[in-house]
Amino acid sequence: MKTFQTLKELSNLAGQEIAVSDWVTVTQEQVNQFAQATGDHQWIHVDVEKAKAGPFGGPIAHGFFTLALIPKFLESSLTIVEARMGVNYGLNKVRFTAPVPVGSRLRARITLLSSEPIDKGGVQMTWAVAIEREGATKPVCVAESLTRHYP
Repeated sequence: MKTFQTLKELSNLAGQEIAVSDWVTVTQEQVNQFAQATGDHQWIHVDVEKAKAGPFGGPIAHGFFTLALIPKFLESSLTIVEARMGVNYGLNKVRFTAPVPVGSRLRARITLLSSEPIDKGGVQMTWAVAIEREGATKPVCVAESLTRHYP
């Protein structure tokens, strides 16, 4: 966990990798819960027996499940003492570049691309997030995530 005292301190690091998150394990229970919450019950995610005969040899996580881990990766990797509130503002670019088999361990490399002042003394930050799967040669998801932070 990296701690920054002020928004300015972090903003000054634009263009640099800020953090690498801890590993998290993707479980079948999480995938099933995500399917229940979103209504996406495609067999490749939730039917373990059928998925074993599928193209990946077992069930894989939803791409949007992987994407939804970005706030967890950010929150567990860095803190800004001065910021009383942070909100997700959206995404610019997202690609699901490789499957995530259930049981995989994932982590994120987080780079601050830019930091721009916004209203009420806040800052909008654009993050490059590369989600890696342990043992894989390329990321499973790459995205530009936008957050807004307010003192």
